[in-house]
Amino acid sequence: MNTLAEIRRHPLKSAAAEHLTETAIGERGLDGDRIWACFDADGTIGTGKQPRLWGALLDVAAEYLAARDEVRLTVPGAAPVTAGTPEADAALSDWLARPVRVTRTAPQEVKRHHWWPDEPGMIPEWAADVEPGGETVQRVGGAADGRFFDFGPLHLVTTGAVAQLGDEHGSAVDPTRFRPNLILDLPADPQAGQRIAIGDDVLLEVTLPTPRCIIPSIAHGPAPADKGLLKTLAAHHRIEVPGFGRATCFGFYADVLSTGDVRVGDEIRFL
Repeated sequence: MNTLAEIRRHPLKSAAAEHLTETAIGERGLDGDRIWACFDADGTIGTGKQPRLWGALLDVAAEYLAARDEVRLTVPGAAPVTAGTPEADAALSDWLARPVRVTRTAPQEVKRHHWWPDEPGMIPEWAADVEPGGETVQRVGGAADGRFFDFGPLHLVTTGAVAQLGDEHGSAVDPTRFRPNLILDLPADPQAGQRIAIGDDVLLEVTLPTPRCIIPSIAHGPAPADKGLLKTLAAHHRIEVPGFGRATCFGFYADVLSTGDVRVGDEIRFL
């Protein structure tokens, strides 16, 4: 039987994942997922896509307290603070060594610093004009409805694809590097357009494979930096993204067609 293997929530964008045994899934994804974000003094959003500025966020723990609709943040070596308070801004500013603010209210236009890998094959065709190893400031969407997504409401990987990537790479790959919401115990990724039922209530539809950036190669907690992973991804996972062009992808996005609660161990069915 194919099952839901893991559930991971990211209450603060680009902070460490919260590992769950069950959660509610609504039209905009996991309850409490990516509802807060850090912003720099120049107004750009905090994202691991520029690790020089934001890589240390991956070491910050974030916990969503549903009963109070609050997010508790813990910087290594410091006491927990509540997102949206001066104490949280101070803790994150000290940790990142510059003034930042933590907010759940997006500005009218959201921009990010994006560092482009210099590994051949890691630049998608729709960004052919960027310089490998260079940085751009890009406008991003997905925050107008109170969620700070890069694209879709759910990001998923499968155990089969992760195992295959480990074989290609010559060593096991921690799925944490891809920051998924759900890890499905399936032999391979489904195709765009396929519908996946999880448990009794939730129905998802696969939309697009997920283009990869520099994030899988940087350190994630106990998982050290591994720049060679980008070479493996580019060599084996550069594909055509429908409507966009070729890109190096791993995992996939999905839309939520039917909402409900899911639990680790729930059966997965293809419809």
